[in-house]
Amino acid sequence: MQLICIYLAAVNFIAVIITLRDKSAAARQRRRTKEQTLLTVAVLGGSPAMLLAMLAIRHKTKHAKFMVGIPAIIALQITAILLLRP
Repeated sequence: MQLICIYLAAVNFIAVIITLRDKSAAARQRRRTKEQTLLTVAVLGGSPAMLLAMLAIRHKTKHAKFMVGIPAIIALQITAILLLRP
């Protein structure tokens, strides 16, 4: 259980970092993080922190792929956790 918590903390930290980095790159017209990379990190467990970061810095909040997709990923992750509990 402790290993799972460490993993989730790490992937959520990474999610925030890449979200902030993408926002910074967008403002500076630099190379952006691929949307597929952002969504993959969300699927891997970083969806809660990524959603909060996106809302906090107003990044990709007009993209349905993220504002509907990430909450859907969170719902699926919660469902999976509840179904897989012993």
